[in-house]
Amino acid sequence: MGKTISEKILSEKAKKDLYAGDIDIVNVDIVAAQDGTGPLAIKEFNKLGFDKVKKPQNTLMVIDHSAPAPRKELSNTHKILREFANKYNTRIADIGDGIIHQILIESFVSPGDVVVGADSHSCTSGALGAFSTGMGSTDVAVIMALSKTWMRVPETYRIEVYGDFQKGVFSKDLILHIIGKIGADGAIYKALEFVGETISKMSIDSRLTLTNMAVEAGAKTGVIPTDEITKKFLAEMGRAEKFREIKSDDDAVFEKVMYFDAGDIPPTVAAPHFVDNTKPIEEVLDIPVNQVFIGTCTNGRLEDLRVAASILKGKKIASGTRLIIVPASRRIYLEALKEGLLEIFVRAGGIVLNPGCGPCVGIHEGVLGDNEICLSTQNRNFMGRMGNPNAEIYLASPATAAATAINGRISDPREVLS
Repeated sequence: MGKTISEKILSEKAKKDLYAGDIDIVNVDIVAAQDGTGPLAIKEFNKLGFDKVKKPQNTLMVIDHSAPAPRKELSNTHKILREFANKYNTRIADIGDGIIHQILIESFVSPGDVVVGADSHSCTSGALGAFSTGMGSTDVAVIMALSKTWMRVPETYRIEVYGDFQKGVFSKDLILHIIGKIGADGAIYKALEFVGETISKMSIDSRLTLTNMAVEAGAKTGVIPTDEITKKFLAEMGRAEKFREIKSDDDAVFEKVMYFDAGDIPPTVAAPHFVDNTKPIEEVLDIPVNQVFIGTCTNGRLEDLRVAASILKGKKIASGTRLIIVPASRRIYLEALKEGLLEIFVRAGGIVLNPGCGPCVGIHEGVLGDNEICLSTQNRNFMGRMGNPNAEIYLASPATAAATAINGRISDPREVLS
Protein backbone atom coordinates (compact mmCIF):
# COMPACT_ATOMS: atom_id res chain seq x y z
CA MET A 1 0.00 0.00 0.00
CA GLY A 2 1.26 3.45 -0.89
CA LYS A 3 2.17 6.08 1.67
CA THR A 4 1.49 9.75 2.25
CA ILE A 5 4.33 12.21 2.83
CA SER A 6 3.84 11.99 6.60
CA GLU A 7 3.80 8.18 6.57
CA LYS A 8 6.98 8.10 4.47
CA ILE A 9 8.96 10.48 6.67
CA LEU A 10 7.91 8.95 9.98
CA SER A 11 8.53 5.43 8.67
CA GLU A 12 12.03 6.45 7.69
CA LYS A 13 12.74 7.98 11.09
CA ALA A 14 11.30 4.98 12.96
CA LYS A 15 13.11 2.55 10.64
CA LYS A 16 9.95 0.53 10.11
CA ASP A 17 6.77 0.73 8.03
CA LEU A 18 4.25 3.02 9.67
CA TYR A 19 0.79 4.06 8.55
CA ALA A 20 -1.84 6.45 9.83
CA GLY A 21 -2.84 5.57 13.40
CA ASP A 22 0.41 3.77 14.25
CA ILE A 23 2.36 4.92 17.31
CA ASP A 24 6.11 4.53 17.52
CA ILE A 25 9.39 6.15 18.52
CA VAL A 26 10.92 8.30 15.78
CA ASN A 27 14.27 10.03 15.48
CA VAL A 28 14.12 13.82 15.45
CA ASP A 29 16.48 15.78 13.21
CA ILE A 30 15.98 19.31 14.55
CA VAL A 31 14.56 20.65 17.82
CA ALA A 32 13.95 24.31 18.62
CA ALA A 33 12.49 26.53 21.33
CA GLN A 34 11.93 30.26 21.73
CA ASP A 35 12.08 32.66 24.67
CA GLY A 36 8.46 32.05 25.61
CA THR A 37 8.76 28.25 25.83
CA GLY A 38 12.50 27.60 26.00
CA PRO A 39 13.00 28.47 29.68
CA LEU A 40 10.35 25.90 30.71
CA ALA A 41 11.95 23.28 28.43
CA ILE A 42 15.31 23.97 30.06
CA LYS A 43 13.75 23.72 33.53
CA GLU A 44 12.29 20.32 32.63
CA PHE A 45 15.60 19.23 31.06
CA ASN A 46 17.34 19.94 34.36
CA LYS A 47 14.58 18.43 36.50
CA LEU A 48 14.76 15.18 34.54
CA GLY A 49 18.46 14.97 35.31
CA PHE A 50 19.82 15.25 31.78
CA ASP A 51 23.41 16.45 31.49
CA LYS A 52 23.95 16.33 27.74
CA VAL A 53 22.26 17.56 24.57
CA LYS A 54 22.30 14.76 22.01
CA LYS A 55 22.69 16.90 18.88
CA PRO A 56 23.77 20.38 19.99
CA GLN A 57 24.27 21.72 16.48
CA ASN A 58 20.73 20.65 15.57
CA THR A 59 19.28 22.21 18.72
CA LEU A 60 18.24 25.83 18.40
CA MET A 61 17.32 28.45 21.02
CA VAL A 62 15.68 31.59 19.60
CA ILE A 63 15.07 34.95 21.26
CA ASP A 64 12.23 36.41 19.20
CA HIS A 65 9.02 36.81 21.21
CA SER A 66 10.12 39.73 23.38
CA ALA A 67 13.18 40.97 21.56
CA PRO A 68 14.53 43.31 22.81
CA ALA A 69 13.09 42.63 26.26
CA PRO A 70 10.67 45.30 27.51
CA ARG A 71 11.26 44.48 31.19
CA LYS A 72 13.80 42.82 33.46
CA GLU A 73 11.83 39.59 33.97
CA LEU A 74 12.00 38.87 30.25
CA SER A 75 15.66 39.85 30.09
CA ASN A 76 16.26 37.17 32.70
CA THR A 77 14.49 34.52 30.61
CA HIS A 78 16.76 35.49 27.72
CA LYS A 79 19.75 34.88 29.99
CA ILE A 80 18.49 31.34 30.65
CA LEU A 81 18.54 30.54 26.92
CA ARG A 82 21.97 32.11 26.37
CA GLU A 83 23.49 30.28 29.34
CA PHE A 84 22.01 26.94 28.25
CA ALA A 85 23.31 27.41 24.69
CA ASN A 86 26.75 28.29 26.00
CA LYS A 87 26.86 25.36 28.42
CA TYR A 88 25.74 22.71 25.95
CA ASN A 89 27.12 24.28 22.74
CA THR A 90 23.69 24.49 21.11
CA ARG A 91 22.82 27.01 18.42
CA ILE A 92 21.26 30.30 19.46
CA ALA A 93 19.58 33.04 17.45
CA ASP A 94 19.65 36.22 19.48
CA ILE A 95 17.77 39.52 19.33
CA GLY A 96 17.32 40.73 15.77
CA ASP A 97 18.12 37.43 14.06
CA GLY A 98 14.42 36.81 13.46
CA ILE A 99 11.50 34.52 14.17
CA ILE A 100 12.11 30.88 15.09
CA HIS A 101 10.17 29.44 12.14
CA GLN A 102 11.85 31.67 9.58
CA ILE A 103 15.31 30.94 10.95
CA LEU A 104 14.59 27.21 10.79
CA ILE A 105 13.65 27.24 7.11
CA GLU A 106 16.51 29.58 6.18
CA SER A 107 19.30 27.70 7.93
CA PHE A 108 18.28 24.28 9.24
CA VAL A 109 15.38 22.34 7.71
CA SER A 110 15.68 20.03 4.71
CA PRO A 111 13.20 17.75 2.93
CA GLY A 112 12.49 14.55 4.84
CA ASP A 113 13.46 15.98 8.23
CA VAL A 114 11.46 15.53 11.40
CA VAL A 115 11.37 18.91 13.11
CA VAL A 116 9.92 19.60 16.55
CA GLY A 117 9.52 23.06 18.00
CA ALA A 118 8.24 24.29 21.35
CA ASP A 119 5.85 26.54 19.45
CA SER A 120 2.50 25.72 17.88
CA HIS A 121 3.40 27.18 14.49
CA SER A 122 6.38 24.85 14.06
CA CYS A 123 4.37 23.22 11.28
CA THR A 124 5.68 26.05 9.06
CA SER A 125 8.72 24.01 7.96
CA GLY A 126 6.46 21.50 6.21
CA ALA A 127 6.60 23.76 3.16
CA LEU A 128 10.06 22.28 2.54
CA GLY A 129 8.79 18.69 2.56
CA ALA A 130 9.56 18.09 6.24
CA PHE A 131 7.37 16.62 8.97
CA SER A 132 7.35 19.56 11.32
CA THR A 133 5.20 19.99 14.40
CA GLY A 134 4.89 21.78 17.72
CA MET A 135 5.09 20.05 21.09
CA GLY A 136 5.04 21.00 24.75
CA SER A 137 8.15 22.06 26.63
CA THR A 138 8.54 18.74 28.47
CA ASP A 139 8.51 16.78 25.22
CA VAL A 140 11.04 19.22 23.79
CA ALA A 141 13.29 18.76 26.84
CA VAL A 142 13.34 14.99 26.27
CA ILE A 143 14.04 15.48 22.56
CA MET A 144 16.98 17.78 23.31
CA ALA A 145 18.48 15.00 25.44
CA LEU A 146 17.61 11.97 23.30
CA SER A 147 16.91 13.23 19.75
CA LYS A 148 13.82 11.06 19.60
CA THR A 149 10.17 11.17 20.59
CA TRP A 150 7.01 9.13 20.37
CA MET A 151 4.68 10.00 17.54
CA ARG A 152 1.27 8.92 16.35
CA VAL A 153 1.21 8.95 12.56
CA PRO A 154 -1.55 11.37 11.52
CA GLU A 155 -4.20 10.73 8.93
CA THR A 156 -3.88 13.07 5.96
CA TYR A 157 -6.30 15.51 4.40
CA ARG A 158 -5.32 16.15 0.79
CA ILE A 159 -6.03 19.81 -0.05
CA GLU A 160 -6.03 20.12 -3.84
CA VAL A 161 -6.03 23.62 -5.29
CA TYR A 162 -6.29 24.43 -8.98
CA GLY A 163 -6.72 27.52 -11.13
CA ASP A 164 -5.32 31.04 -10.85
CA PHE A 165 -5.97 33.62 -8.17
CA GLN A 166 -7.85 36.81 -8.94
CA LYS A 167 -5.85 40.02 -8.80
CA GLY A 168 -5.37 40.96 -5.16
CA VAL A 169 -5.74 37.41 -3.84
CA PHE A 170 -2.80 35.57 -2.29
CA SER A 171 -1.94 32.42 -0.35
CA LYS A 172 -3.06 34.06 2.92
CA ASP A 173 -6.56 34.47 1.48
CA LEU A 174 -6.47 30.81 0.41
CA ILE A 175 -5.51 29.44 3.81
CA LEU A 176 -8.06 31.64 5.60
CA HIS A 177 -10.70 30.38 3.17
CA ILE A 178 -9.67 26.76 3.77
CA ILE A 179 -9.72 27.17 7.56
CA GLY A 180 -13.15 28.75 7.29
CA LYS A 181 -14.38 25.64 5.46
CA ILE A 182 -12.65 23.06 7.69
CA GLY A 183 -13.21 24.83 11.00
CA ALA A 184 -10.79 25.49 13.84
CA ASP A 185 -11.24 21.93 15.12
CA GLY A 186 -11.98 20.24 11.80
CA ALA A 187 -8.56 18.66 11.28
CA ILE A 188 -7.42 17.78 14.81
CA TYR A 189 -4.20 15.75 14.70
CA LYS A 190 -4.37 15.45 10.91
CA ALA A 191 -1.74 16.30 8.33
CA LEU A 192 -2.86 18.84 5.73
CA GLU A 193 -1.11 18.07 2.46
CA PHE A 194 -1.35 20.94 -0.03
CA VAL A 195 -1.13 19.92 -3.69
CA GLY A 196 -2.38 20.89 -7.12
CA GLU A 197 -1.37 23.20 -9.94
CA THR A 198 -1.92 26.34 -7.86
CA ILE A 199 0.45 25.13 -5.15
CA SER A 200 3.01 23.99 -7.73
CA LYS A 201 3.25 27.54 -9.08
CA MET A 202 3.62 29.14 -5.65
CA SER A 203 6.89 30.50 -4.31
CA ILE A 204 8.30 29.09 -1.09
CA ASP A 205 7.25 32.31 0.66
CA SER A 206 3.62 31.69 -0.33
CA ARG A 207 3.77 28.01 0.58
CA LEU A 208 5.11 28.82 4.04
CA THR A 209 1.97 30.84 4.73
CA LEU A 210 -0.14 27.74 4.08
CA THR A 211 1.80 25.34 6.27
CA ASN A 212 2.23 27.94 9.00
CA MET A 213 -1.52 28.15 9.52
CA ALA A 214 -2.31 24.42 9.27
CA VAL A 215 -2.46 24.30 13.06
CA GLU A 216 -5.30 26.84 12.99
CA ALA A 217 -7.51 24.04 11.66
CA GLY A 218 -6.27 21.81 14.48
CA ALA A 219 -3.76 19.97 12.27
CA LYS A 220 -0.64 18.23 13.57
CA THR A 221 1.32 19.42 10.56
CA GLY A 222 1.07 20.91 7.10
CA VAL A 223 3.17 19.49 4.27
CA ILE A 224 3.87 20.28 0.63
CA PRO A 225 5.63 17.99 -1.90
CA THR A 226 9.11 19.10 -2.95
CA ASP A 227 9.86 20.24 -6.49
CA GLU A 228 12.15 22.52 -8.50
CA ILE A 229 10.96 25.55 -6.52
CA THR A 230 12.01 23.81 -3.30
CA LYS A 231 15.34 22.92 -4.88
CA LYS A 232 15.97 26.52 -5.93
CA PHE A 233 15.16 27.84 -2.47
CA LEU A 234 17.51 25.38 -0.78
CA ALA A 235 20.25 26.39 -3.19
CA GLU A 236 19.70 30.06 -2.33
CA MET A 237 20.00 29.16 1.35
CA GLY A 238 23.25 27.26 0.72
CA ARG A 239 21.78 23.76 1.14
CA ALA A 240 21.38 22.61 -2.47
CA GLU A 241 22.78 19.17 -1.61
CA LYS A 242 19.95 18.61 0.86
CA PHE A 243 17.25 18.52 -1.79
CA ARG A 244 15.35 15.28 -2.29
CA GLU A 245 12.02 14.44 -3.80
CA ILE A 246 9.28 13.99 -1.24
CA LYS A 247 5.74 13.29 -2.37
CA SER A 248 2.87 10.95 -1.61
CA ASP A 249 2.52 7.75 -3.59
CA ASP A 250 -0.18 7.60 -6.24
CA ASP A 251 -1.97 4.88 -4.27
CA ALA A 252 -1.61 6.55 -0.87
CA VAL A 253 -4.72 6.56 1.30
CA PHE A 254 -6.11 9.94 2.34
CA GLU A 255 -8.79 10.31 4.98
CA LYS A 256 -10.32 13.20 3.09
CA VAL A 257 -9.76 15.00 -0.20
CA MET A 258 -10.89 18.60 -0.59
CA TYR A 259 -10.87 20.62 -3.80
CA PHE A 260 -10.60 24.40 -4.13
CA ASP A 261 -10.75 26.59 -7.22
CA ALA A 262 -8.33 29.46 -6.62
CA GLY A 263 -10.28 31.65 -9.01
CA ASP A 264 -13.36 31.49 -6.77
CA ILE A 265 -11.59 32.80 -3.69
CA PRO A 266 -11.96 36.53 -2.91
CA PRO A 267 -9.74 38.54 -0.60
CA THR A 268 -10.62 36.92 2.72
CA VAL A 269 -10.59 38.22 6.30
CA ALA A 270 -10.90 36.41 9.64
CA ALA A 271 -13.04 38.50 11.97
CA PRO A 272 -12.72 38.51 15.79
CA HIS A 273 -12.16 36.41 17.79
CA PHE A 274 -11.58 33.15 15.90
CA VAL A 275 -9.46 32.25 12.90
CA ASP A 276 -12.27 30.24 11.32
CA ASN A 277 -14.64 33.22 11.51
CA THR A 278 -13.76 34.03 7.92
CA LYS A 279 -15.59 36.37 5.61
CA PRO A 280 -15.16 37.62 2.05
CA ILE A 281 -13.81 41.17 2.01
CA GLU A 282 -17.22 42.54 0.95
CA GLU A 283 -18.69 41.65 4.36
CA VAL A 284 -16.16 43.65 6.39
CA LEU A 285 -15.49 46.64 4.13
CA ASP A 286 -15.13 50.07 5.72
CA ILE A 287 -14.67 48.91 9.31
CA PRO A 288 -12.36 51.60 10.75
CA VAL A 289 -8.98 50.44 12.09
CA ASN A 290 -6.51 52.03 14.51
CA GLN A 291 -3.54 49.85 13.65
CA VAL A 292 -2.27 47.77 10.74
CA PHE A 293 0.46 45.20 11.32
CA ILE A 294 2.41 43.55 8.51
CA GLY A 295 4.85 40.86 9.59
CA THR A 296 5.07 37.66 11.71
CA CYS A 297 6.00 34.07 10.86
CA THR A 298 2.95 34.02 8.59
CA ASN A 299 3.53 37.05 6.38
CA GLY A 300 6.79 38.78 7.26
CA ARG A 301 8.74 37.47 4.30
CA LEU A 302 10.26 39.37 1.39
CA GLU A 303 7.42 38.55 -1.00
CA ASP A 304 4.92 39.91 1.54
CA LEU A 305 6.87 43.12 2.01
CA ARG A 306 7.14 43.58 -1.76
CA VAL A 307 3.38 43.25 -2.17
CA ALA A 308 2.71 45.76 0.60
CA ALA A 309 5.31 48.19 -0.76
CA SER A 310 3.83 48.02 -4.27
CA ILE A 311 0.57 49.35 -2.82
CA LEU A 312 2.06 51.88 -0.40
CA LYS A 313 4.67 53.40 -2.74
CA GLY A 314 4.09 57.12 -3.16
CA LYS A 315 1.10 57.10 -0.79
CA LYS A 316 0.47 58.05 2.83
CA ILE A 317 -1.32 56.04 5.49
CA ALA A 318 -4.57 57.46 6.81
CA SER A 319 -4.50 59.98 9.63
CA GLY A 320 -5.18 58.25 12.94
CA THR A 321 -4.00 54.85 11.67
CA ARG A 322 -0.72 53.32 12.77
CA LEU A 323 1.25 51.04 10.43
CA ILE A 324 3.84 48.67 11.89
CA ILE A 325 6.14 46.57 9.71
CA VAL A 326 8.28 43.72 11.09
CA PRO A 327 10.47 41.62 8.76
CA ALA A 328 10.62 37.96 9.79
CA SER A 329 14.41 37.66 9.81
CA ARG A 330 17.66 39.60 9.57
CA ARG A 331 18.17 38.28 6.02
CA ILE A 332 14.75 39.56 4.96
CA TYR A 333 15.35 42.89 6.71
CA LEU A 334 18.60 43.41 4.81
CA GLU A 335 17.09 42.42 1.47
CA ALA A 336 14.13 44.75 2.04
CA LEU A 337 16.56 47.52 2.97
CA LYS A 338 18.59 46.92 -0.18
CA GLU A 339 15.49 46.98 -2.38
CA GLY A 340 14.25 50.21 -0.85
CA LEU A 341 11.11 48.63 0.60
CA LEU A 342 11.73 49.92 4.11
CA GLU A 343 12.08 53.48 2.80
CA ILE A 344 8.70 53.13 1.11
CA PHE A 345 7.10 52.08 4.40
CA VAL A 346 8.70 54.90 6.37
CA ARG A 347 7.84 57.56 3.78
CA ALA A 348 4.24 56.30 3.80
CA GLY A 349 4.10 57.02 7.55
CA GLY A 350 4.77 53.52 8.85
CA ILE A 351 7.42 52.35 11.30
CA VAL A 352 9.76 49.41 10.81
CA LEU A 353 10.75 47.34 13.83
CA ASN A 354 13.61 44.87 14.24
CA PRO A 355 13.04 41.27 13.09
CA GLY A 356 11.00 39.24 15.58
CA CYS A 357 7.46 38.50 16.63
CA GLY A 358 6.69 42.07 17.62
CA PRO A 359 3.02 42.99 18.26
CA CYS A 360 1.74 39.49 17.39
CA VAL A 361 2.31 38.10 20.88
CA GLY A 362 1.07 41.16 22.75
CA ILE A 363 4.12 41.64 24.97
CA HIS A 364 5.48 44.88 23.52
CA GLU A 365 5.88 46.87 20.29
CA GLY A 366 2.27 47.50 19.32
CA VAL A 367 -0.01 46.51 22.19
CA LEU A 368 -3.52 47.72 21.43
CA GLY A 369 -5.57 50.17 23.48
CA ASP A 370 -9.09 49.58 24.77
CA ASN A 371 -11.69 49.26 22.00
CA GLU A 372 -9.04 49.58 19.30
CA ILE A 373 -9.14 47.54 16.10
CA CYS A 374 -6.11 46.09 14.34
CA LEU A 375 -5.93 44.46 10.94
CA SER A 376 -2.95 42.13 10.98
CA THR A 377 -1.21 39.61 8.74
CA GLN A 378 -0.53 37.29 11.70
CA ASN A 379 -2.08 33.85 12.21
CA ARG A 380 -4.27 34.32 15.30
CA ASN A 381 -6.91 36.83 16.31
CA PHE A 382 -7.88 35.38 19.71
CA MET A 383 -9.19 37.77 22.35
CA GLY A 384 -6.21 39.42 24.03
CA ARG A 385 -3.72 38.06 21.50
CA MET A 386 -2.12 41.46 20.92
CA GLY A 387 -2.03 42.35 24.60
CA ASN A 388 -5.51 43.69 25.28
CA PRO A 389 -8.70 41.61 25.68
CA ASN A 390 -10.72 44.77 25.08
CA ALA A 391 -9.42 45.14 21.52
CA GLU A 392 -10.29 43.37 18.26
CA ILE A 393 -8.07 41.76 15.62
CA TYR A 394 -8.89 41.04 11.98
CA LEU A 395 -6.59 38.78 9.94
CA ALA A 396 -5.82 39.38 6.28
CA SER A 397 -3.14 39.32 3.58
CA PRO A 398 -0.35 41.90 3.26
CA ALA A 399 -2.18 43.37 0.25
CA THR A 400 -5.38 43.86 2.21
CA ALA A 401 -3.35 45.26 5.10
CA ALA A 402 -1.58 47.82 2.92
CA ALA A 403 -4.82 48.95 1.29
CA THR A 404 -6.40 49.24 4.72
CA ALA A 405 -3.54 51.36 6.05
CA ILE A 406 -4.00 53.87 3.23
CA ASN A 407 -7.73 54.23 3.81
CA GLY A 408 -7.88 53.80 7.58
CA ARG A 409 -10.64 51.23 7.14
CA ILE A 410 -10.76 47.64 5.92
CA SER A 411 -10.35 47.88 2.16
CA ASP A 412 -10.36 45.66 -0.91
CA PRO A 413 -6.82 45.39 -2.34
CA ARG A 414 -8.23 44.84 -5.81
CA GLU A 415 -9.20 48.52 -5.85
CA VAL A 416 -5.64 49.77 -5.39
CA LEU A 417 -3.55 47.15 -7.21
CA SER A 418 -2.75 48.16 -10.77
